[in-house]
Amino acid sequence: MSDHYDLIVIGGGSGGMATARRAASYGKRVVLIERGRLGGTCVNVGCVPKKVMWHAAEYATATAHAHNYGFTHPSADHDWARLVANRRTYIERLNGIYDRNLDKDDVELVVGEASFTGEREVTVGSRRLTAEHVLIATGGQARWPDIPGANLGTDSDGFFEWDSRPDTVAIVGSGYIACELACMLNALGTQVSLLLRREHVLKGFDDMLGDTLIERMRDAGIDIQMNRQSTALHRQEGGHIAVEFEDGETVKGFDRLIWAIGREPNTERLNLDAIGLALADDGTIPVDMWQDTALPGIHALGDVTGGPELTPVAIAAGRRLADRLFGGMPERRLDYSNIPTVVFTHPPIGTVGLSEADARAEYGDDGVKIYTSHYVALYHGVLDDKTPSDMKLVCVGEDERVVGAHVIGDGADEMTQGFAVAVKMGATKQNFDDTVAIHPTSAEEFVTMT
Repeated sequence: MSDHYDLIVIGGGSGGMATARRAASYGKRVVLIERGRLGGTCVNVGCVPKKVMWHAAEYATATAHAHNYGFTHPSADHDWARLVANRRTYIERLNGIYDRNLDKDDVELVVGEASFTGEREVTVGSRRLTAEHVLIATGGQARWPDIPGANLGTDSDGFFEWDSRPDTVAIVGSGYIACELACMLNALGTQVSLLLRREHVLKGFDDMLGDTLIERMRDAGIDIQMNRQSTALHRQEGGHIAVEFEDGETVKGFDRLIWAIGREPNTERLNLDAIGLALADDGTIPVDMWQDTALPGIHALGDVTGGPELTPVAIAAGRRLADRLFGGMPERRLDYSNIPTVVFTHPPIGTVGLSEADARAEYGDDGVKIYTSHYVALYHGVLDDKTPSDMKLVCVGEDERVVGAHVIGDGADEMTQGFAVAVKMGATKQNFDDTVAIHPTSAEEFVTMT
């Protein structure tokens, strides 16, 4: 059989899978190369197992509230090992579904390491594959610091390998991964210290979200230490980890430490020098709005390009790329504006569109109108815990077009999708006001702000 294809996809994550299957639906000959488990970061060590852990943490919180709703029972004991076993079984089932979907759609799967050996030519083991188009969708990996003892810690991938829950954990980082892991571990009973290099979390998000999350995490008992620049890790007697900081101080007594200081693209094994494909300074593959690289017939998408590191973004970009290349839709591409996302902290965060700071930078202070709501969700009405929620609408122009919607609080994860549609369609504040509220819900706050 010939090893020439219409499309070679390198990477079996969500973006690569979506592109391969869509291209095959147009009758094209497609091969997908993956060195690990199908599903990539999201399915195996990202969004899916993370959401399982988030649900467990939510259940732990609800159990603590049960007595306020009239349930009398002791606090539920948590079996971490059972949770991990059930989560792994679920992930394995998803891996199998991905494999069967490729077979069903007549996409050839090649297991191994892909390396460029020529123009639109890839070698995997002893096989040499060529194609009219090659897609690089190899994703990213956790970034590690270059400091003494760094390997005493682990990363988010390593977290999902834990068979037991540690009593004490240090998490280094301020992004969404650090905050999500801190909240879920804290809810499940671990004493968590979140070590921030500066004084904020969730850089790039609206300031209200990060500032409020710090308050909520501290209220929940998470130890947040600011202006902490880690310079070394040390193993103590008894096996604990000590963290040494730039100012000379050392904090001791951690069972585990997680590095959550960012991610970097998986490009080091692709041998891109062989085809002269230059990387950006941060190691990502530069692409234009069509997902095309500087080389004809070579495309890239997802985390490897440095765009929004979100599974639905990679899927959407991949399907549109296949539509354009093989489906007779020459103008088909992904619009990267107004992409919604959720941070699965406790409480969760939902956001879409511009932050207040970005809106003011683009439209000027006089062109921006902000609406906010600070409220206690009805769920907390009978609780001793009166944790509030916060919302913000960012509006611009005389018609007060809504260009940003941000919320932190119960239900944020589920309500954001619908409001993202409104923002994407260019809804105005008056459109929001003219929408009858659904009562009693948290979502109604978005349409009743004054």
